[in-house]
Amino acid sequence: MLLIDSFVWRSWTGFGLAVLIALAVVVLIIAAVALAARLVARRRPGVYATLGPLRRRLRILLALITLWAAVALTLPERDWMPVLDQLFLILVIAAGAWVVAAGVTLLFERTAGRYDVTASDNRVARRMRTQLLILKRLALVVIGIVAIGSILLTFDGAEAVGASLLASAGLASVVAGLAAQSTLANLFAGMQLAFSDAIRVDDVVVVEGEYGRIEEITLTYVVVRIWDQRRMVLPSTYFTTTPFQNWTRTTADLMGPVVLDLDWRVDVDGLRTELDRVLDETDLWNGAVKNVQIVDATGGMVRARVLVSAADSGTLWDLQVLVREKLVAWVRDHGPEALPVQRFEQAAPVETRPLPPSEPVPSGEAQPESE
Repeated sequence: MLLIDSFVWRSWTGFGLAVLIALAVVVLIIAAVALAARLVARRRPGVYATLGPLRRRLRILLALITLWAAVALTLPERDWMPVLDQLFLILVIAAGAWVVAAGVTLLFERTAGRYDVTASDNRVARRMRTQLLILKRLALVVIGIVAIGSILLTFDGAEAVGASLLASAGLASVVAGLAAQSTLANLFAGMQLAFSDAIRVDDVVVVEGEYGRIEEITLTYVVVRIWDQRRMVLPSTYFTTTPFQNWTRTTADLMGPVVLDLDWRVDVDGLRTELDRVLDETDLWNGAVKNVQIVDATGGMVRARVLVSAADSGTLWDLQVLVREKLVAWVRDHGPEALPVQRFEQAAPVETRPLPPSEPVPSGEAQPESE
């Protein structure tokens, strides 16, 4: 019976029918996987959507495997089989690596989703997300290298090529090290940043005189989102060799000053009372720090520094703006004598004596020559 079946199937008609059966098998398997995913999604919403990339790549892998089996069993022209086997093997390896990469990405994303970076105290969450991001990138690089190496090993003579490469590895390593010195330095710097906890995703930093947040950390560069939505891309070595400010290194809450230049007649106690009223009426203040101090008194004015605190940098900025607006309005409406003025003293006029008139020279006399 097997001999009869093999004889019948190994024809162009049997080949076409085998391809259709293979595709039907793929459709059935994908339908079963989709049904299982939908059943799981009823208990855990969002699972079906997150499995989308993995399911699409799995379809391609299953289609390649079933088509390869159909071609190997039913193709009438057997002379083409070595080339087709080589081609399908390469495609299956590439598709398999693609599926594994999707699975690894899904695993890291689901793990990172457990850490909420929107919380007020998100230092641990930002650290874990940064480390998971770097580990995901390393895993994808390893998967790509393994896939490329596996594909190369499918070719005849790959062992000889590998032996020749090992023979010249000494010279090649020196040349590659010189050529990729900066790249390797950034690579190791990126790994150092991820696991040394120097910076994390969503950290507030000041670099090159610009205030911004860490938006992305890769193996070779770091993207800083500036406050006006610009992006500053810096090599990873910048953060290991150049001093920079990290405002959220240990905690997310911050303190910030509001500076007012006022007249000497300002009512400091009234200013403190108004600050208390403003902070009591807003949710931006975290209740930790509030202070009014006269920190300077030069140039005919005094400088009042108002110190307030908030849960994070964005909230602190809004709180500083609010406090500044309210205190300026209070000074204008309730303490106009504290408005800054310019004092000057007008000196007494200096008495000037007119010069004696010069005597006229007679018309007939020559004027004396000046020496």
